[in-house]
Amino acid sequence: MSGLLPSAPRTHASALHRAVGALLGALTLLPASTPAQAANEGAGPGIYTCVDAQGKRITSDRPIAACLAREQQVRNRDGSLRQVIPPSLTPEERAEREAIERRAALQRAAQTDAVRRDRNLMSRFPNESAHLKARNAALDTVQVAIRTTEQRLKDLAAERKPLVDETEFYKGRPLPLKLKQQLDANDAAMQAQREATKTQAAELARIHALYDGELERLRALWAGSSPGSLPVVNTSSDPSRGVRR
Repeated sequence: MSGLLPSAPRTHASALHRAVGALLGALTLLPASTPAQAANEGAGPGIYTCVDAQGKRITSDRPIAACLAREQQVRNRDGSLRQVIPPSLTPEERAEREAIERRAALQRAAQTDAVRRDRNLMSRFPNESAHLKARNAALDTVQVAIRTTEQRLKDLAAERKPLVDETEFYKGRPLPLKLKQQLDANDAAMQAQREATKTQAAELARIHALYDGELERLRALWAGSSPGSLPVVNTSSDPSRGVRR
């Protein structure tokens, strides 16, 4: 018996050592938590707070109906800010915002179109000589129509003279039906040519105004102005379109 007594304390110490080692090993297998994860895990559902229209601060554990039109804050249990909820829009406010967004979209589209048109204008007319050539070509079309109208008026006047002379034989008497119809047809044709003359004169003025406006814009662009940076001028009309003759 005396030989076994000294070995007992060593056995107990060895068992204790093994138990401590096993416990430490188990602890190392547990997942580590970051401070942020720990805060979120303990944050809970959140506290909603806002100031109502009367200036009263309201606190709740859910979105506050009295503050739907006002900003609401969501805070953690420790008082830190988690989220800011913007005010909900009324139907009128929503319609107003949509109208603003539509106007902005139209402005952007107009700006894009202005840039495109300026670039096309500079591509068509790289210099003033090219622009003058185009102006003269557009004017020439109308001037040919004007000369044709003028000649037609002279021809109609020549056709009318013998008809008028013939009416001298019927003074105080009704004109023959055929002669009257010829005079009426001549009157109608001359009136049509006079209207054509007015239209052609207006067309000349339109072409000059169009090319004058283009030239002013082109000079600014040639001088270095950015496409789309100048006031928008309608230059979509085609000055070379046909005119009534």
